[in-house]
Amino acid sequence: MRFRSAFLAASLASAFAAPAAHAAQDYQKFDAEIDRLMVAGKIPGVAVAVIDGGKVRHVVARGVRNEKGDPLTTDTIMYAASLTKLTFAYYVLMLVDDGKIDLDKSIAEYLPKPLPAYPKYADLGVDERWKTITLRRLLTHSSGLADQRFYDPENKFRFNLEPGARYAYSNEGVNLAQFVIEESLGLKVGDEMNRRIFQPLGMTRSSMIWRDDFKANLADGMHEDGKWEEHDDRSSVKAAGSLDTTISDMAKLAAALVSGWGLSAKTRAELDKASFPIVSESQFPPFLIKDSPANAKIGLAAGIGVVVYDGPQGHAFFKGGHNDITDNHLGCVEKGKRCVVLLSNSGVGQRLYPTLAKMVLGDLGTPWAWEYSRQLPIAP
Repeated sequence: MRFRSAFLAASLASAFAAPAAHAAQDYQKFDAEIDRLMVAGKIPGVAVAVIDGGKVRHVVARGVRNEKGDPLTTDTIMYAASLTKLTFAYYVLMLVDDGKIDLDKSIAEYLPKPLPAYPKYADLGVDERWKTITLRRLLTHSSGLADQRFYDPENKFRFNLEPGARYAYSNEGVNLAQFVIEESLGLKVGDEMNRRIFQPLGMTRSSMIWRDDFKANLADGMHEDGKWEEHDDRSSVKAAGSLDTTISDMAKLAAALVSGWGLSAKTRAELDKASFPIVSESQFPPFLIKDSPANAKIGLAAGIGVVVYDGPQGHAFFKGGHNDITDNHLGCVEKGKRCVVLLSNSGVGQRLYPTLAKMVLGDLGTPWAWEYSRQLPIAP
């Protein structure tokens, strides 16, 4: 079985290596392998999109979307989790192109009042370090701000590290970027992302806030212990993670991202430029100060809303999105404008992702262990 699996993976990787439209039978083999891996990994549902040459080549959904056993389809609403951050970052870069914001200016230059004057951020008090915060620091997780205030013993918003000291994942930081944009420009981020990204790209089943029409075809999630949990209806826009979407819609977004749609070449380059080095051994827990010298060998760094690195096929970027019942990954390599999007309604979809990504893109050298903080199981 292991020999067969390795041979099939190698064959599929070879078949998918060139940026061209692929034969239907190649995708049939790939889809069959998804089914096999889902059984081996005990994953209820997986949706995959393949982008090649900047075009969507294949979109598939396998498995079930809920405890009743309703099928997961390419139009099933799934929780994007932190893929929301990448989508929001794309919108922020559009504002950069508009000349409305500068990634490197202090947020003090945009806010009408000092940040601690807003009740939501009053915990900062007289801590003047907030003035060192820029949108680049917020979107590269280098602001030093706490990940989520509810992790704090006193449930307070505060700095955990000196701003600009090191990469440390911060949901609070990304939500602050949304707050700065809305307060300074008088915009509603959810409405604007719909107008500027979702509608033009035909992402008709994507929204930063819950829509009642999602109910008819909605994915619940499964915990690692096999227990199901209902999809959470998110009632407010959160740049860090409120996006509901489908694999069909995320395929369109990935194709746009890797092709530079909607952005000037200069601003698109900011997306996957190495803006801030990542020295931490793992992404989580975010404030575990343990470094890995191996990161420098691949140029691991934060881009705007993504993580970038240099692998066997050249410059690449990725973004994950996880919680206890969701596991998502979007990875692209610049050469050939090739991407894979992987969505799962399981907290451990990661068990399949290295194998599936390698099948369609070949070996990109993706630092999977950094993303997931541990060595991933390999399906038999």
